[in-house]
Amino acid sequence: MNGVWITVLRRDLLLAFRRRSDVATTLFFFLIVSSLFPLGIGPEPAVLSSIAPGVLWVAALLAGMLSLTRLFATDFADGSLEQMLLAPQPLTLMVTAKVLAHWLVCGLPVVVLAPLIGLQYALQNDALFVLIISLLLGTPALSLIGAIGAALTLGVRGSGLLMALLVLPLYIPVLIFGAGAVAASQHGMSAQAHLSLLAACSLLALVLAPLATAAALRISVE
Repeated sequence: MNGVWITVLRRDLLLAFRRRSDVATTLFFFLIVSSLFPLGIGPEPAVLSSIAPGVLWVAALLAGMLSLTRLFATDFADGSLEQMLLAPQPLTLMVTAKVLAHWLVCGLPVVVLAPLIGLQYALQNDALFVLIISLLLGTPALSLIGAIGAALTLGVRGSGLLMALLVLPLYIPVLIFGAGAVAASQHGMSAQAHLSLLAACSLLALVLAPLATAAALRISVE
């Protein structure tokens, strides 16, 4: 069973490496959106630091959504998804591997780049550290929740817009807690409560999202 999980993870990472332009699109989107706000608002450090938590988290959220429509689309087009459904191994296990691959390709690079972008917003070291931790804890939940939307809209015309309508309301708690953690650190308060809630969101998504995604995939294929 572990061998199947590793095989699916390795396959998705290899496919992502071969489609490096898709990965670059996600990262460039995050960089461009995040960098435009300082240029449009002005160089005032107090203003930039006050909007930084929300802007960076929204940019990370939208960047991750760009690649969600392709999470199962390739497998659906070449018939691999049907083979996964017929395999004796649990579908939830393979879904978890695919979601992890998506996070490693799209979520983790955003976490690495976020501190560099945060410097444009005059964030202090403590706030930058909390930003990194909040993204590490919260972006897995975004990938897991997004997988449900990608599975529900698989094969549907205009799936990108429909998926956004489905998953954006579910992203709101993660967005609030993630931006709130950074804002709390900026105001000299403890960010532990927000980070704990982010971790709880990711753990809850890890338990429920693969089950919901697997059920949605079976419905979409049928």
